[in-house]
Amino acid sequence: MAKVVPAEQAQGAQGQGPEKKKSTRKGKDLTGRQKAAVFLVTLGSEISAEIFKHLREDEIEALTFEIARLDTIESEERDSVLMEFKELMMAQDFITSGGIDYARELLEKSLGSQKAVDIINRLTSSLQVRPFDFIRRTDPAHLLNFIQQEHPQTIALILAYLEPQKASIILGSLPHEIQSDVAKRIATMDRTDPNVLREVERVLEKKLSTLSSEDYTAAGGVENIVEILNMVDRSTEKTIIESLEEEDPELAEEIKKRMFVFEDIVLLDDRAIQKVLREVDTAELAKALRGVEAEVQDKIFHNMSKRASALLKEEMEYMGPVRLKDVEETQQKIVSIIRKLEDQGEIVVARSGEDEMVV
Repeated sequence: MAKVVPAEQAQGAQGQGPEKKKSTRKGKDLTGRQKAAVFLVTLGSEISAEIFKHLREDEIEALTFEIARLDTIESEERDSVLMEFKELMMAQDFITSGGIDYARELLEKSLGSQKAVDIINRLTSSLQVRPFDFIRRTDPAHLLNFIQQEHPQTIALILAYLEPQKASIILGSLPHEIQSDVAKRIATMDRTDPNVLREVERVLEKKLSTLSSEDYTAAGGVENIVEILNMVDRSTEKTIIESLEEEDPELAEEIKKRMFVFEDIVLLDDRAIQKVLREVDTAELAKALRGVEAEVQDKIFHNMSKRASALLKEEMEYMGPVRLKDVEETQQKIVSIIRKLEDQGEIVVARSGEDEMVV
């Protein structure tokens, strides 16, 4: 493996063996693979090995070849590569949080106009920017006012490209009479002609997003609407599902199979439920169990100690009237905890309609 040494030591010393040829490379003269090789050597074998786990075999082979070809890496060369990596990651972070224009603005302030342009150009040559990127930082309330008078298909198209959390806020705030229509259009959406995307953006009088390809862009689909519905409030979720059951029973059933609602807690095994219960306050749990079927309550009681179960039952018995909205909000909080634990790999959830249970 190549050795990183200060530039002044790279020439070698007289009387201490053959003089090594001083490298004349500079960071900007290296190829992309050579820069990656220098970067991996600088990180060390342990971290590089972790990075290799995420690469394809052909990529590992190419990088290994480049690393083997390296001799002495001068400090100037190393610093140049690390600085370029830092700048690219900083730009990528700016793009992710606020879009191309936002990234360019911040980079210009910190690095200067020309440097900012160079970095953005290097990134966007391989970066695909999603349509409607310009609304990434728009407040959902403002966006709602802007699009709610549009045709349901236009609204569905925009929501399909938004982050699910933001899309769920907007979907939940739309007039009830069009919520299910928009949800259905997202679920049945497949691919959209980029010309249509540009036309919608033009009509919305916003700056066009940078499309890196003329290929048809995939968005929408059942998974997309499920992710959105999993984040809306319970009442909105029920309203949309009930409407879809009347308009398109097969689609409604497909969506329901992929969703996880509070009552689906019976699908969790005992160990998973116990992990969930450790994250939930007793008073909150008592509120969430108000009005649910006995099967759900029994599943919870079964996974608690006798003392904890008795306290929970007592809490439920002496709890005063609770608004349905508050019950549903509490249930949604617990569902969010379940999803978080699932995302972290702590538990595995079998959705309704799936044959396999939790393992």
